[in-house]
Amino acid sequence: MNFRSDNEAGVHPSILEAVSRAFASGSAPSYGTDQWTQRVERRLREIFEKPDLLAYPVATGTAANVLALSCCTPSWGAIYCHPEAHINVDEANAPEFYTAGAKLVPIPGPAGKMDLKKLADTLAQPVYEVVHHPQPAAVSVTQATECGTAYDPDEIAAIASTTHRHGLKLHMDGARFANALSYVGCSAAEMSWRAGVDVLSLGATKNGAMAAEVVVFFEPELARTFEFRRKRGGHLFSKMRFLSAQLEAYLSDGLWLGNARHANAMARRLVAGLTTMKGTQLLYPVDANEIFVILPSPMHDALQDAGAQYHPWPSDRPGERAFRLVTAFDTDPADVDKFLSIAKGAAKAA
Repeated sequence: MNFRSDNEAGVHPSILEAVSRAFASGSAPSYGTDQWTQRVERRLREIFEKPDLLAYPVATGTAANVLALSCCTPSWGAIYCHPEAHINVDEANAPEFYTAGAKLVPIPGPAGKMDLKKLADTLAQPVYEVVHHPQPAAVSVTQATECGTAYDPDEIAAIASTTHRHGLKLHMDGARFANALSYVGCSAAEMSWRAGVDVLSLGATKNGAMAAEVVVFFEPELARTFEFRRKRGGHLFSKMRFLSAQLEAYLSDGLWLGNARHANAMARRLVAGLTTMKGTQLLYPVDANEIFVILPSPMHDALQDAGAQYHPWPSDRPGERAFRLVTAFDTDPADVDKFLSIAKGAAKAA
């Protein structure tokens, strides 16, 4: 009953097999000039319906985010994001380091989503060309958000319109892009460049890969310095084929979406059971595979005694204990049912 994080999940067998086949193939050209990396870019062009996009594999989500953002902003720039965004909370000084000093500016909003009016008001401030202020350069949205909610294409397009009106670039942290896409039910193109996204950090690690992410530029000119930045930052892999083999398998035969659908379904299964129990309450809507829920103390204690694993989460209301549960591509329905059975027993005994 491990619901701590989809980062703790295993690796999908198809992805492991793909890496093994790449190993068995012997030697191959290095530094991303191999056939696996070329096939991944071609596949992404098909998925996103964008024949001129450029794709660059990296091994971590942090690298994908900060290298992408470094192409969007000068060192004196400002990057606008939600206060809960991974780049603001969980990536230490990496954004500042890789951008050589750009400033993160939080724009709050409910349920992990940036408030459009607050963003528009901030971008309308008279700071442009004023030497005393960081210069607006980029906006970063997270899909799905850190609260487990998903932007629909219209919401993204509205943010993109405001962003582009002021000459900024729109970055999307898509660590759980597949989960959001599975929930929303549109095409990958509609959720990205057709809605105005300029560059996407497309995650795979949380959704079945071993260690593989890919930076997808929908504007080729924006990638002009990326290869130098990736090399300077130590993220150019000599044996790139082993990253790309993971991505190729991930994107083949709908595996990435199938994995996401399963994770989302397990989250809905948990929610359907928990919300019928007295004393439980969701903090946010559950769009993807993250659940933020208040659990009564006896229920929490019983689950802990039974070995269930999940993270505590801050609650705005005194006296309430909130927690985060995350499902994954390999979450066993039996574990979900066992968790719910223990919680139900504790609720009846209370």
